[in-house]
Amino acid sequence: MRHGRAALLAMTMLFGSAAEAAPQTYPGQSEGDVVVKDLRLASGESLQQAKLHYTTLGTLHRGADGEIDNAVLVLHGTTGTGKSFLIPTLGPELFGEGAPLDAKRWYVILPDGLGRGGSSKPSDGLKGRFPRYGYGDVVEGQHRVVEELGVKRLRLVLGTSMGGMQAWMWGIRYPQAMDLIMAVASQPIPVSGRNALWRRLLIEGIRSDPDWQGGDYTKQPKSFERILPIFNIMTESVLGLQKQTPTRAASDATYDKMVAGYADKADANDWLRWFDSSFDYDPFPDLAKIEAKVLAVNFSDDELNPPQLDVMNAAMARVKDGRFVLVPASPETHGHQSLRYASLWKRHLAEFLGAPEAKTEGANSPEGPAKR
Repeated sequence: MRHGRAALLAMTMLFGSAAEAAPQTYPGQSEGDVVVKDLRLASGESLQQAKLHYTTLGTLHRGADGEIDNAVLVLHGTTGTGKSFLIPTLGPELFGEGAPLDAKRWYVILPDGLGRGGSSKPSDGLKGRFPRYGYGDVVEGQHRVVEELGVKRLRLVLGTSMGGMQAWMWGIRYPQAMDLIMAVASQPIPVSGRNALWRRLLIEGIRSDPDWQGGDYTKQPKSFERILPIFNIMTESVLGLQKQTPTRAASDATYDKMVAGYADKADANDWLRWFDSSFDYDPFPDLAKIEAKVLAVNFSDDELNPPQLDVMNAAMARVKDGRFVLVPASPETHGHQSLRYASLWKRHLAEFLGAPEAKTEGANSPEGPAKR
C-alpha cells in the first residue's frame, strides 16, 4: 500500500491530475487567460499569439491609496502547473482557513508558466516549431499576468523548485514589484554539474528517439518514456527510494510502474522544452539588485540542490536582507519532493509573513541557522 501510494503521489506531482480534478473549495477560485499578440522572446523569436493561463484564489483588497495590497504570486516547478499547489499536501496547508496564505485573506495568483498547463506550449500544435524559450521568457509571461490583474506590488513571490529559481529572477528583474521573496528548493546559481547532466540525459533521450522525427511526430514517441523515471529517481530522497524499493524485485516493479505512469501522458516536445529552458538561468551575479526581503528554504536530502555545494551562504551574503534555512533530513522528508509537503516548511512561511501563530517558533530552529 505504501509503495502504491508513493507511486501515485509521484505521478500526481508530474501531471497534476489530482490537482486539476480538485473541487473548487477555495474562496473566489477562478481561472483566466492573458492573450499576448506577438510575444517576443529573448532569443529574438516570437509567438504570434501567446496564451498565458492562470488560476486565482481569494478576493482583491485595496488599501487607502486605492492599490491592491493583498496579492501573492506562487510559482510552480518544472513539470507542474499553477494547480499543482492545490494537491492535498499543499493546498489546505497553504491556502486553507488559518493557513499562512489563507484565501479568505490573500489574493493568490497561480500562473501556468509558458510551455505548460493551459498556457501556450508545443503540444498545442506547433510541436518542434515552438520557439525555444528560457526562464526569463517564463518570468516575463508571469509578469504580464500580474500586470493584467492590476497588481502593481505583490506582498510575496513564493516559488518551489523552478518556481523558486524564478522567484530569484523576479527579485532581480522587478526589484520594486514585491515586499517578500521566498524561494523553496532552489539555488541561485546556474544549472550545472549533476543537475545539468541528468537534464541533458532527458533531452538526449528525446532527441535520439527514432520516433521523435525532429519534433514533427504524429504519434507520441515511446522509447524516451523509459528514460523519464530518472526524474523520479533524482527528486526523491535516498531513504525514500530505499523504503519503496528494498529488494531488486521491488526496484524492477517500481521502475515498470514509473514507465507505465508516463505512457501517453508525457509529450516529448513539451518535456524537451521544459528541461532545456533553464539554459539562461544565472541570478548569482545580480543578487545585490534584489530589494525585497528574502527567505530561502532548502532540504538536506535534496539531490538537485545539494548542500555540499555550499553556495547558499555566499549567495545570501550578496542579498541585502536575507535568511537561509536548511531543513534536516528525516523520515518525513522526501529529498527534492519535500517541497510538495507544505507541512515541512509552512511555518517558515508563516513566520516570514509575520503570522501570529509563528511567533513562538523562533529563529533558532533546529532546521538551520539564520543567515544575516
